[in-house]
Amino acid sequence: MINDTAPILYSFRRCPYAMRARLAVAISGTQCELREIKLSNKPEAMLAASPKGTVPVLVLPNGRVIEQSIDIMRWALAQHDPEHWLDRDDLALVNANDSMFKHHLDRYKYPERYDTDPNTHKSEALIFLHELDARIAGAGQLCGSQRGLTDCAILPFVRQFSAVDRKWFDEQPLPHLQRWLERHLASSLFAAIMVRHSPWIPENSPILFPTEQAI
Repeated sequence: MINDTAPILYSFRRCPYAMRARLAVAISGTQCELREIKLSNKPEAMLAASPKGTVPVLVLPNGRVIEQSIDIMRWALAQHDPEHWLDRDDLALVNANDSMFKHHLDRYKYPERYDTDPNTHKSEALIFLHELDARIAGAGQLCGSQRGLTDCAILPFVRQFSAVDRKWFDEQPLPHLQRWLERHLASSLFAAIMVRHSPWIPENSPILFPTEQAI
């Protein structure tokens, strides 16, 4: 049963920004009502809370709305941070992911949308991936030996990049990054945030996230 005062998290299963928000909410154990949306039919309740119309959106019981995924991560971890993810928060690396790497990722994955040469952007994105590989080589994660906010903020975007041409990605000299990606994708945490849900409508029974058995 969901508490009437639980936060509401609007999400979309495959969106990398929404994924990283769910990762932090899940590890924090901060229960909320999860509302999966359909991008072609965004609910009026979400648009009323956040007219920008993108996910994730977190609506707190006091009416405050948090619209940026990284802010949702930090908010959730401020409630409870059992693995001390906030100790491993590299703002500069996350910003590089969200700006430069995301720019090239979009143009590599959707060349028709941007009228670009995907190979050019694939090569530019690869520079960032080699930087990640070198960092992971040192201790196993991006900010030390344990997963943290930085890992889980960047993970969904590396996953998206790898899926464009998985055979090519697997052939690249990125052994540490490839193992890092596989470990995260095989984790119970990632499995918990990728459970499929039907798009939310007001008549639906509320969905509790995370479940007690999730992590």
